[in-house]
Parts: sequence; C-alpha cells; structure tokens
Amino acid sequence: FKTEFMKYFSKDYLAFFKELAANNHKEWFDLNRKRYETVVREPFKIFISDLINEVSKLDEEVQIEAKDAIFRINRDIRFSKDKTPYKINNSAIISKMGRKDKSYPGLYIELSPEHLAIFGGIYMADTQQIQKIRLHILKYPDQFRKIITNKDFVNKYGEIRGTKNKRIPKEFRLAAEEQALIMNKQWYYQAFLSPKIITGNDLMEKILEYHIQALPFQKFLINALQN
Repeated sequence: FKTEFMKYFSKDYLAFFKELAANNHKEWFDLNRKRYETVVREPFKIFISDLINEVSKLDEEVQIEAKDAIFRINRDIRFSKDKTPYKINNSAIISKMGRKDKSYPGLYIELSPEHLAIFGGIYMADTQQIQKIRLHILKYPDQFRKIITNKDFVNKYGEIRGTKNKRIPKEFRLAAEEQALIMNKQWYYQAFLSPKIITGNDLMEKILEYHIQALPFQKFLINALQN
C-alpha cells in the first residue's frame, strides 16, 4: 500500500449532510445541488475509485468501477413510512459484483456526520446461499472458529452478527450445539468509527486496516458460496 494517502473530504462534506438532515426535501436539495456535486459526489467518487484500486491489490477479482459500487443518495420510499427523499450518508459496496449483487461478500462503507461505518459478510442471503454457508461451517468447524475468534478480528469487529432460525434442518442440529452461528441466516460484522476520520488524512489507511482483518472471514464465505 501507499505509505501516505491524500485527504479526500473537506469539512463541508459532513456539513452538507448535517444541513440535509434538517432540510430533507427536494427544494433545498435543488438549491444546493451544485454544492452537492462539488463537495460530496465528486470527492466520494474519487475516493471510491482509489479504494477499489487498493482493495483489488488484495483481491484481483475486484475489477469494478466506482459507478458499480456507489449507492444513490435518493432513498427508495415506496414501502417506507419515512418519506424523506434523501439519505443522509454516502455508501458503497466494494466486491467482485458491486451493488448489482448485494448478497456477495465484500466491503461496505458508510460515511455520515454520525460515523464512519465499515460492514462486511453476508446480509441478504437466499435459502440456497444459507444452506451452502451452513454446510461449509459444518465441514470446516475448526477453520471457522479460528477465523471468528482471531484476536485482531475481534478487536476490530467484536462478534459475527445476524438473525437466526429457531429451527434448522436435522443435519445441522448437532453441530449447532458446538457452533451456534450455524443457526444464523445472516453472517455479518460491523465497526463504527469516529466521523472525524472522514475529513482526516488517514481515512483510506484506516478502512484498509479494518478490511484486511476481515479478509479471512470474507474468503470463507466466498468459498462456501462457490461450492
């Protein structure tokens, strides 16, 4: 990796989202659209392009462009009680598939005035994917346990999270007594860091530091899905 990374975001980047939170409607956004494009959209696009470049050095399968990774600022309000039209953060997923397949394990980041958030794992698995991951845990229990109890991983992310099934197929019940995570239907990890990092010089370095510690778990999930 580079020994020094650039500063990507000015203080106005976070200020924009703070003001948007208080004025979350189209009229305000239209009045501030040029500002959004200059201090938010373009710097975030440059940052994500550079982050993809760094992540691809660790995983050559990641060959996407920034536009494939970045989520829109517009909220999908069709099924939501909250009808505010805009997200008050920037987010992107960096993986082989990018945002076209959010179930594929990768590096998900969210930048907001509240936090720098780093997520990974699998959050939106379908029935077949859940079965594949459970079978992989069943087949490699020691490897799985070693990865999730690794000191550096635990220091960064704590534990593997996710909702569980109350009942699971018979072939997993005995293993579930030893490894409760086999009952999960999601397997994800998360870290919330200070938003001050976003406007500092070590944003890229910090995200990569966290991402590197998550790679063994990410690779375990990818191997499971490819079986």
